[in-house]
Order: sequence, then structure tokens, then C-alpha cells
Amino acid sequence: MNESRIRHFSVSFFSIILGLGGLTIALEKMADLLGFSQGLPKFMLAFTVLVFLTIGLIFAYRIVKYPDDVKKEYSNSVKYNFFSTISIGLILLSAAFLAYDMRVSRVLWVSGTVLHLYFTYRTLSFWIFHKEHSFTAFNPIWFIPVVGNLLVPVAGTAHFGNEISWFFFSIGMIFWLVLFATFMYRIIFHEALAEKIVPSLAILIAPPAIGFISYVKLTGGLDGFARIMYYIAFFLFTFVFGRIGKYMKMNFYLSWWAFSFPISSFTIATVLMYHKSQIAIFKGLSFVSAGFLVMVVLFTIVRTFFAIRKRELCVPES
Repeated sequence: MNESRIRHFSVSFFSIILGLGGLTIALEKMADLLGFSQGLPKFMLAFTVLVFLTIGLIFAYRIVKYPDDVKKEYSNSVKYNFFSTISIGLILLSAAFLAYDMRVSRVLWVSGTVLHLYFTYRTLSFWIFHKEHSFTAFNPIWFIPVVGNLLVPVAGTAHFGNEISWFFFSIGMIFWLVLFATFMYRIIFHEALAEKIVPSLAILIAPPAIGFISYVKLTGGLDGFARIMYYIAFFLFTFVFGRIGKYMKMNFYLSWWAFSFPISSFTIATVLMYHKSQIAIFKGLSFVSAGFLVMVVLFTIVRTFFAIRKRELCVPES
């Protein structure tokens, strides 16, 4: 990769880790459900770690070589949200390592959680102490920092007392509700989303799906509130992906990786729903969702590869 392309290597590349990390955990859960070997999930975990390190090294070089460009990205009301994908990636890897190495998982969890807490405070400051935000600039990408807080208990309950996880879960839940209400007002009464942002609608699935997983981890059971979160995620899943044909006709952007992470979150939530309820339909839905997830990730990997080859990514924005 030449210097010009490194200069425009966006922080949004870390969203790839959300897709790969989510797929890794989903494959772990499906292997457990089917009683299969963990060979494929282990391979995916190693591949995800390799991709994370590669993206991290390139972006670290960009920070050193082009600090002003990174600062500009960090100050952008939309692009800033992608910095949280770094900490979310660490938390996801922590959850993926739970079944293999608790020490590595704990180090990743502490690193990701501390970093994400910083991004959460920074995000709130960005929202409150801004010069001016255009209401139409608000889009589902703003949910990314919120999702990270809801994700903390997934591995956090295995490493420390539940109180820390409840702290992050509470933050995530409150701001998810605030942002969801704000987004619905924005999308109903203002102009439609730009094409490159439309795939990010899938992010709407992630907060209730991950919230369901974390809540069950924290409480240990399936109650009314847990069911509400799961069925909201299910409804949004069917709504967003009922329009998949329209998305396929759009130009490719890195925001397409927004599809894979919410699908993986919903798949994991569905496997958990089956384990807790023992209702067969959720087992079948797990297979459908997992199969769809694999197809989406493979398709997105191929499209990303060809976009890089055709120099459609890592270029100045028009």
C-alpha cells in the first residue's frame, strides 16, 4: 500500500473486525449447538486477530505519519463514531477468547473496556459541547459507541463482579433508547439517508440483540424484559433484511460491514434464546440466521477485496 492510500486509510476499516469478530463468536455458538469441532471457529479467531493487527499497524503508521488527517477524522461528527470500533473489536475478541484462554480474554476485556469508557465520555462531550450539529447528519452510525457499552457484560461477567457490567449495561440501555427515539424522528420528518449510509440501518438490530445477550448473562434467566429485547431485535432483523435486494443494487462502501455485525449479534441471541427456552423454532432460526451471516460476510469480504484492488477505497473523498 503506497503512501497516498495510507494517508486516506480511514478508521472505519476497524468495522471489519466487528463483522469478523461477530462471525467468530456466532460460529463458536453454532458449533456448540450442533456438537461439532471448534476447528472452524478457531481458524476464524486467528484470522480475525491477524486482520485486526494488520489494520491496527497500518492505522498506527497513519497516526504517526499523518496526524492532522487523523485529528480531522476524530473531530468529524460521523467519522468519530468509528473510533469506538477499535475498543469494540477488543471486547469482541475478549468474548471470542473466553472458550480458549481466560488470561488473554481478560487482558483484551480490560483494554477494550477502559478504552471504550474513554470513547463514551468523549462521545457524550461531543454531543453536548458542540458548536453545531445538523440534524440530518444524525444516522445509525451514532449508535456504535452505545453498542459497545451493551457488549461489555458478555465477557465481563466471566472476569469480574456483575456490578461493573451493570454499570456499562445501564449506560448502553439509556442512550440506546434516547438515540432510537431521536433517529425515528429524524428519519420520519427529515430527508432520507444518503446511499452510502443506508446499509448502516442494520446497526439498529445490534443494541436490542446484544442487550438481550448481556441481560441474560447478568440475570441468568429469561424474563419479560429479555423477551421484549429479543423480539424487538427479531422485528428489526426482518424489517431491515426484508429489503436486502435493494441494498445489493447500491454501490459498495465500507459501511456494508454494518450488515454482518448485527446479523451475528442476532444469531448469537437466537442460539441463547433456544438454550433458555428450549423451543425448537429458535434452533431452526439459528441455522437460517447463521447461514445468512456466512453468505453476507463472504460477499462483503469479496466486495472489499475488489474495491481495494480497483482503488475505490483509501482515496480522497469527493
